[in-house]
Amino acid sequence: MKPHTIDPSVRHDAVLFFDVVDGNPNGDPDGGNRPRVDEATGHGLVTDVAIKRKIRDTIGFAAESLGYDLARYQIFVEAGHALNTRAVESYTATGIQPNAKKLTPQQAETARKWMTDRYVDVRLFGAVLSTGDTKALGQIRGPLQFGMARSIDPAMPVSHAITRITQTRQKDIDEGQSTEMGSKWTVPYALYRAQFHYSAALARRTGVTSEDLAALYHSLRFMFEHDRTATRGIMTLRGLYVFNHSDAFGNAPVQPLLDRITVKPTRDVPRAFSDYDIADDLGDLPAGITAEALHR
Repeated sequence: MKPHTIDPSVRHDAVLFFDVVDGNPNGDPDGGNRPRVDEATGHGLVTDVAIKRKIRDTIGFAAESLGYDLARYQIFVEAGHALNTRAVESYTATGIQPNAKKLTPQQAETARKWMTDRYVDVRLFGAVLSTGDTKALGQIRGPLQFGMARSIDPAMPVSHAITRITQTRQKDIDEGQSTEMGSKWTVPYALYRAQFHYSAALARRTGVTSEDLAALYHSLRFMFEHDRTATRGIMTLRGLYVFNHSDAFGNAPVQPLLDRITVKPTRDVPRAFSDYDIADDLGDLPAGITAEALHR
């Protein structure tokens, strides 16, 4: 999709599909890293936080490949960097004393704008800045909101016993032990569905551009290609459908639009993407709505 075709001044709603083969798409640290599931139904879950992490890890590469100014595509929530330290930078960069307890509305707006101009994840997802020495900045509400991804069918996680040929502790080697047992969790196969929503009204406040949305969609298409690990198995984007409204308010309720994308299994226990049929009814849309299948 060309950057100029994506209008940041109107509402957008979208649904995406991805699958996993013999991997753990989102482990639960409270459950021994077991893949997240809805305990009542067995359907697999992937948190919105996990999806946004993949976007954060990819969108800078996407912006670079599209030839954008990388100074606007820094990441605020990034491994190895303290959030408080980065938030304080907005004070020093805009001439505010780092230990200032109160700011004028103009000072606060200037500092928040510095953050949104620099960090693409703040522009898109927002950020909580009312921590440490920047409490006066409050919270920036982002225009892009993701929901949890849920598998179409029960995910049925499997635990695998594994061994390695060395020990963690020297003491165990001295006692004659030669291997050490462990375990890992995988989902044999699952197809997941997630949806996200873009508010043009909130985007006006954070300064989202058509380039930002182009970089976002570019990231969604390629984010799994840059997140390969043995733990996550094979994860693949299987569909990305976007409904565009003609204004910021919107021309139709969102859920009936997204429900036009339907998924049906073609066998009792799906074990491959070919065991599903995804159908998109993109004709006869409500007035003011256009739809695009960006990946299928």
